[in-house]
Amino acid sequence: MFLAKDWNDYEILDCSEGEKLERWGDKILVRPDPQIVWKTSKDIPQWRRADARYNRSKSGGGSWQCYRQLPDMWTVSYKNLTFGIKPMGFKHTGLFPEQAANWDWFSELISAKREEVSVLNLFAYTGGATVAAAAAGARVCHVDAARGMVAWAKENAALSGLSDRPIRYIVDDVKKFAQREIRRGHKYDGIIMDPPSYGRGPGGEVWKIENEIFDLIELCTELLSDQALFFLVNSYTTGLSGSVMDNILKLTVQKRFGGEIRSDEVGLPVMTRGLVLPCGYSARWQRSGA
Repeated sequence: MFLAKDWNDYEILDCSEGEKLERWGDKILVRPDPQIVWKTSKDIPQWRRADARYNRSKSGGGSWQCYRQLPDMWTVSYKNLTFGIKPMGFKHTGLFPEQAANWDWFSELISAKREEVSVLNLFAYTGGATVAAAAAGARVCHVDAARGMVAWAKENAALSGLSDRPIRYIVDDVKKFAQREIRRGHKYDGIIMDPPSYGRGPGGEVWKIENEIFDLIELCTELLSDQALFFLVNSYTTGLSGSVMDNILKLTVQKRFGGEIRSDEVGLPVMTRGLVLPCGYSARWQRSGA
């Protein structure tokens, strides 16, 4: 498992009966997670001292129940990176902390290169991977269909002291953008993609991962430079086997560039129980010898 175990400002304190008890800096949140089918005694006092809980609605969606007033936004740090956090719809906070395991992996690859590395981040959300890659020394192109998320990514870059780094922010449908980049002859040394199970582009384009992901990854192999360094794809989709992304990378990126693939679950430690909470799946390709 790719384990994100080096956080100081974030931790899962406990998880039981469909909920996880999390510390985000000095704030305690309770959020649902359908994978937590086990039960604990919930004897950790923070269960009773949480600042807010996200309650699912039987009709779909849900809402935050705040026991104490929360700021509009607060920050958490991971190593030399800083991110803005706030409770959002659909239980989100603007950051997926398990992805720190991947940030560390590609940051090491980027830092080891003497020349500047160019990275394309697709479905880039609030820019966790963008900030990590830029901090490691990469030139980054950040693409997401949601204008608000792109604005948030700019804020995260500023919070991390990276406003002057060469980061290009694009609001666009990722497939259309990739097609245009191919026509322009642009190339990247690393590609990161964190696709949703379902979504819509800024022009109403419908995205369903099971219908689109193979063609998109195959398309993106045309954007990799001759000295391509890495390719990362994440999946949170229930019903898709973890080996699916592994197979796609073998049939696309590895077929064209050789190299090595390693795929596994991504997880977060549960501090008080000795457990690990699985948080999706990552497939990593890297150039041989990198």
